[in-house]
Amino acid sequence: MCNNNNDVESCRCIAEILTVINVLQQNANCCGDTCLETCDRGFLGCGTTTLGCNTRPVILYTCCGNGTPWSMPTTRENVVCGDEVVVCSNIFKVEKIDGCCATFRVLAPNPDTTSIYPYVATNSFFTMNLNCVCTLRCLPDTFVECI
Repeated sequence: MCNNNNDVESCRCIAEILTVINVLQQNANCCGDTCLETCDRGFLGCGTTTLGCNTRPVILYTCCGNGTPWSMPTTRENVVCGDEVVVCSNIFKVEKIDGCCATFRVLAPNPDTTSIYPYVATNSFFTMNLNCVCTLRCLPDTFVECI
């Protein structure tokens, strides 16, 4: 990874985990089993008390990011993160995997502070070459309403 290598084998680890997450999100069935809280856990949700989970949010770290999470704007406008007016997020939902390419939806903090769900979907998407991703961090499974 991270060596300008376009070899499919070099992105297999991240791609396989994201594929599992994507399939789980498409099927979105919560299970009462308990397992380790890993990215490739075979079900969405925390157990029998979790209803309707459909998303395993992820944070991406790139090889040249020096430990800073990848961040993208929450709107489709042509803007740059870091501009004081632009809202950016580093929380994403995987939408599609194709070899070493993954398409993500940007998730934003839920503006409804009374909601039990921490994120809302945006209409901002991006596709990333997984050869550029060195670390994937999964957040607790949740429900994100589609727009």
